[in-house]
Amino acid sequence: MSELKKYISERKKRDKAFAKGYDEGYEQFKIGAVLKQTRKKAGLTQEELARRLKTKKTAISRIENHAEDIKLSTLEKVAHALGKRLEVKIA
Repeated sequence: MSELKKYISERKKRDKAFAKGYDEGYEQFKIGAVLKQTRKKAGLTQEELARRLKTKKTAISRIENHAEDIKLSTLEKVAHALGKRLEVKIA
């Protein structure tokens, strides 16, 4: 385990507010990262995806870099524009 992972693990154990904020932030980061990766695999630029969604490039950038509070309906539209379908899983 790296020093960073060890620190995060120990801090999460002793600081519940940190743990909650870290986990929420990580999930938001993950959503944006997956969308960006999927867009790139589809061979699209942010501008091209924005055109498909009838929005601006800045909106796509915001989604990819700050996916906080993103609506499921927006995720569904992005998935459709990328030729994919959205799956939601509760585990």
